[in-house]
Amino acid sequence: MKIQHHTPNLILGSSSIYRKQLLQRLQIPFETASPHIDETALLGEKPEATALRLSENKAREVAKTFPQALIIGSDQVAVLGGVHLGKPLNHENAVKQLQLARGKEVVFYTALCLLNANTNQIQARVIPYHVKFRQLSNQQIENYLVKEQPYHCAGSAKSEGLGIALIERMTGDDPNALIGLPLIALTEMLACEGIEIV
Repeated sequence: MKIQHHTPNLILGSSSIYRKQLLQRLQIPFETASPHIDETALLGEKPEATALRLSENKAREVAKTFPQALIIGSDQVAVLGGVHLGKPLNHENAVKQLQLARGKEVVFYTALCLLNANTNQIQARVIPYHVKFRQLSNQQIENYLVKEQPYHCAGSAKSEGLGIALIERMTGDDPNALIGLPLIALTEMLACEGIEIV
């Protein structure tokens, strides 16, 4: 692993344990910090734009505390038929989301931002991932939600857990994007900042 001595500290701007676990796969040192921002979509804003704006806002919020660091911001927006599927936050909303999604395709837009807080250079992109849900019965939905309680996951399904059983097929460039942190794109961005993973 070649990390240059002048490389700034790497900060993951997220409180998500799943993003933390993904970043640990790259075997580079990093810290985490939780950005506190308003995650409301703007009126008329496209889902890709929402995810990108929020990922950048998260990174810039963390930069206030770590002005010399490289900061990773990420955000995900799920969309079904043009409608945003946010985090359900409770059982009733999760049931509604999965009933809407059954037999249909949901697109998860995961935005990734790498901000060099020292130079203010920013790299950002959005990685889409398409998920076709199985034709689920109400009982299957109920069984899943009782077991996994994915109330803080956009679209109410965690593909890295039992949620995989709800899915008929998945297509996209990076399966890590669906979990919340596109590692393929991140590896490229880090290389541009002098951090080579291997």
